[in-house]
Amino acid sequence: MTPDTVVAIVRQALEVGFLVGGPLLLAALFMGLLVSIFQAATQINEMTLSFIPKLLVMFVVLVVLGPWMLQLMVDYVARLFGSIPTLVG
Repeated sequence: MTPDTVVAIVRQALEVGFLVGGPLLLAALFMGLLVSIFQAATQINEMTLSFIPKLLVMFVVLVVLGPWMLQLMVDYVARLFGSIPTLVG
Protein backbone atom coordinates (compact mmCIF):
# COMPACT_ATOMS: atom_id res chain seq x y z
CA MET A 1 0.00 0.00 0.00
CA THR A 2 1.47 3.30 -1.08
CA PRO A 3 1.18 6.60 0.76
CA ASP A 4 -1.01 7.89 -2.07
CA THR A 5 -3.49 5.09 -1.44
CA VAL A 6 -3.62 5.88 2.27
CA VAL A 7 -4.16 9.56 1.55
CA ALA A 8 -6.99 8.71 -0.88
CA ILE A 9 -8.70 6.46 1.68
CA VAL A 10 -8.43 9.10 4.41
CA ARG A 11 -9.68 11.79 2.04
CA GLN A 12 -12.72 9.69 1.14
CA ALA A 13 -13.40 9.00 4.83
CA LEU A 14 -13.25 12.73 5.61
CA GLU A 15 -15.57 13.54 2.71
CA VAL A 16 -18.11 10.99 3.91
CA GLY A 17 -17.78 12.30 7.46
CA PHE A 18 -18.37 15.88 6.34
CA LEU A 19 -21.33 14.87 4.18
CA VAL A 20 -22.91 12.90 7.02
CA GLY A 21 -22.23 15.40 9.80
CA GLY A 22 -22.62 18.60 7.83
CA PRO A 23 -26.41 18.75 7.56
CA LEU A 24 -26.83 18.05 11.28
CA LEU A 25 -24.30 20.68 12.28
CA LEU A 26 -25.70 23.28 9.89
CA ALA A 27 -29.25 22.67 11.13
CA ALA A 28 -28.14 23.03 14.75
CA LEU A 29 -26.17 26.17 13.89
CA PHE A 30 -29.12 27.77 12.09
CA MET A 31 -31.57 26.91 14.88
CA GLY A 32 -29.15 28.21 17.52
CA LEU A 33 -28.85 31.46 15.59
CA LEU A 34 -32.63 31.83 15.38
CA VAL A 35 -33.10 31.10 19.07
CA SER A 36 -30.35 33.52 20.07
CA ILE A 37 -31.94 36.27 17.96
CA PHE A 38 -35.29 35.50 19.60
CA GLN A 39 -33.69 35.59 23.06
CA ALA A 40 -31.98 38.88 22.33
CA ALA A 41 -35.18 40.43 21.03
CA THR A 42 -37.33 39.29 23.96
CA GLN A 43 -34.63 39.40 26.66
CA ILE A 44 -35.48 35.86 27.75
CA ASN A 45 -32.27 34.33 29.08
CA GLU A 46 -33.30 30.74 29.63
CA MET A 47 -30.53 28.22 28.86
CA THR A 48 -32.92 25.35 28.16
CA LEU A 49 -34.79 27.38 25.54
CA SER A 50 -32.13 26.70 22.91
CA PHE A 51 -31.81 22.98 23.66
CA ILE A 52 -35.30 21.76 22.75
CA PRO A 53 -35.56 23.49 19.32
CA LYS A 54 -32.10 22.23 18.36
CA LEU A 55 -33.05 18.71 19.41
CA LEU A 56 -36.27 18.83 17.39
CA VAL A 57 -34.57 20.24 14.30
CA MET A 58 -31.82 17.63 14.44
CA PHE A 59 -34.45 14.91 14.80
CA VAL A 60 -36.28 16.21 11.71
CA VAL A 61 -33.03 16.38 9.75
CA LEU A 62 -32.21 12.80 10.76
CA VAL A 63 -35.65 11.59 9.72
CA VAL A 64 -35.48 13.39 6.37
CA LEU A 65 -31.81 12.82 5.49
CA GLY A 66 -31.14 9.68 7.55
CA PRO A 67 -31.65 7.19 4.71
CA TRP A 68 -29.32 9.17 2.45
CA MET A 69 -26.68 9.40 5.20
CA LEU A 70 -26.93 5.69 5.93
CA GLN A 71 -26.67 4.81 2.23
CA LEU A 72 -23.62 7.06 1.89
CA MET A 73 -21.87 5.33 4.79
CA VAL A 74 -22.83 1.84 3.57
CA ASP A 75 -21.51 2.60 0.08
CA TYR A 76 -18.22 3.89 1.48
CA VAL A 77 -17.71 0.86 3.73
CA ALA A 78 -18.64 -1.52 0.90
CA ARG A 79 -16.11 0.16 -1.41
CA LEU A 80 -13.49 0.08 1.34
CA PHE A 81 -14.03 -3.61 2.14
CA GLY A 82 -14.17 -4.44 -1.56
CA SER A 83 -10.79 -2.81 -2.13
CA ILE A 84 -9.03 -4.69 0.70
CA PRO A 85 -7.75 -7.51 -1.59
CA THR A 86 -6.18 -5.01 -3.96
CA LEU A 87 -4.68 -2.99 -1.12
CA VAL A 88 -3.11 -5.93 0.70
CA GLY A 89 -2.00 -8.03 -2.25
